[in-house]
Amino acid sequence: FPVSNLQSAFFNLVMDVDHRASDVTHGINVFVGLVLCFTMLGLGCTVDVSQLGEHVRRPIGVLLALVCQFVIMPLVAFLLALAFSLDDVAAMAVLLCGCCPGGNLSNILSLLANGEMNLSIVMTISSTLLALVLMPLCLWIYSRAWINTPVVNLMPFGAIILTLCSTLIPIGLGVMLRYRYTRVADIVLKVSLWSLLVTLLMLFILTGAMLGPELLSAIPPSVYAVAVLMPLCGYAAGYGLAALFDLPPSSRRSVSLETGCQNVQLCTAILKLAFPPQLVGGMYMFPLLYALFQAAEAGVFILVYRTYREKVLHKADPLRDGGDVTYQ
Repeated sequence: FPVSNLQSAFFNLVMDVDHRASDVTHGINVFVGLVLCFTMLGLGCTVDVSQLGEHVRRPIGVLLALVCQFVIMPLVAFLLALAFSLDDVAAMAVLLCGCCPGGNLSNILSLLANGEMNLSIVMTISSTLLALVLMPLCLWIYSRAWINTPVVNLMPFGAIILTLCSTLIPIGLGVMLRYRYTRVADIVLKVSLWSLLVTLLMLFILTGAMLGPELLSAIPPSVYAVAVLMPLCGYAAGYGLAALFDLPPSSRRSVSLETGCQNVQLCTAILKLAFPPQLVGGMYMFPLLYALFQAAEAGVFILVYRTYREKVLHKADPLRDGGDVTYQ
């Protein structure tokens, strides 16, 4: 692909940022990784083993989430890239994000939305495991519209396996902690969520300070539009499909959040492996944009839901909790 002046300018900015940030990047990555593992430990403390078994025996919700994750989301990314006439590199960044499995953010948001946590965790583990096969397949199907390079050969399978381990091991420890020490598990859950909130605020501040408006202004408006619409389509498709199959409300929210939330860290890793910074330019920012919008949009939905729950549902039926996981 030809390198435009805009991409060249962006590359120079990225190199400047990388030079200034080289001393802290590794430490930030390690710190964030530890916080995420601790958060998954806390989420493991919410797991009910009996209900977890119900989702394994009757995996309707899991199957719906996988259809949304590896059929609907790649198709949505493909269609949005075509609709907004994105260039080849921008389209590949969008497609890579759409083909990624669900991220751990969906588990945290599901907890905040009073979703079915057992289903949420099973969905995340299942999508990450199946991404070893389905993600290369989706990329092979759709990427040929823009490039001939075999991007699937650059898949960071080690990163996927590491993601799987960093999810399974802390959650397993959290389940054991809940089984043996209930009060300690409650404390771990609260501390893990607050530590994650503080970490996210720190990351937003650091990101803004390191990048600045120059990098953000280098991204075309069409890419911003895709970053806004793509998670919205995922949330809507997930909830709609779950409602179509008559899943309980808590499970619908979990399927919705699992569909719209993508593993943006994995997307960034593939972009770095597949394309040099001079070529990708501002598209290195797309996973970050997607992460910001998927979190912001989910936050709005959760705020609306919790307000509706407190002002309407609770007054109508104080005993209603929406926690039934029985499939109709």
